[in-house]
Amino acid sequence: MSRKFAIALFISFVLHVALVAVLLMGNFDSKPKALPKAAPMQAIQATIVDKSKIEAQLNKIKKKKRDEAKRVKELQQQAAAAKRKRAKEEKRIKDVERQRKKKLREKKAAESAAKKARAKANAAEKLRKQKIKEKEKKIAEKAAADAKAKRLKEEKAAKKADDLRKKKAAERKRKKQEAKERAIQEQMLEQQMAAEMAVRQQARRQQTMTEVGRFTALIRQTIQGNLITDRSTMEGKSCKLSISLAPSGFVTNVVIGKGDKVVCDASKTAIYKAGTLPVSKDPEVFKEMRTISLTVVPEF
Repeated sequence: MSRKFAIALFISFVLHVALVAVLLMGNFDSKPKALPKAAPMQAIQATIVDKSKIEAQLNKIKKKKRDEAKRVKELQQQAAAAKRKRAKEEKRIKDVERQRKKKLREKKAAESAAKKARAKANAAEKLRKQKIKEKEKKIAEKAAADAKAKRLKEEKAAKKADDLRKKKAAERKRKKQEAKERAIQEQMLEQQMAAEMAVRQQARRQQTMTEVGRFTALIRQTIQGNLITDRSTMEGKSCKLSISLAPSGFVTNVVIGKGDKVVCDASKTAIYKAGTLPVSKDPEVFKEMRTISLTVVPEF
């Protein structure tokens, strides 16, 4: 039980640390990220994380730790109960051993009594031969038969008690081995489940970021499609923008960053002209692109 609990606690701790690390080390930088060479222009995506959501997540982690501490206490109580049960079982085993020794003493006493009975039977037989009396002969024969029956009965009882002791010992050994094998199987299952969960989470994260990239490219295409360009005033210039989106794709806000004023004004106009921009219906993907940063480079 203690080994299983230690493994569960370690896995929980690792998951908590990983979650906090993701929140603290998330990329909140507004600097753009270079796109593949095949793309016609360069754009960078950044995510602004709501502080209240971080605090809510941290509170959730703290609550989970408190729940984990409560579970630890419960497991400790269960371990104490198991210890008391084990002590009770050890006492029972000692009592069984005392009974076995008692039976052994009784067996020896029975053998001694049988020996005396045989001696008595022999004396009776001698007396029978001496007196050659039928009555004494019957008494002696009966005494010998009774002694033999008693001895056989006691030997049978002693053998039965010994067999029972051996059977109980073998059963305890079998149960102990089964418990050991079951604990190993449970540990292997927990490790396998943890590994599978990590793989699924990584795959989901990769899928989410791929979708974010796809919709970011669509947003750039939409802006370029609505952008009114002038080579004489815009060529070789760019503008960084931060766009806030509603779940429907509706543009709620556009913040102009560094860049040429003409390009920035035209880009902002193109965005509001579009009205709504392409967004994913997947909540996890939309969460990553609720606020995006782009660098607009006019194409001619």
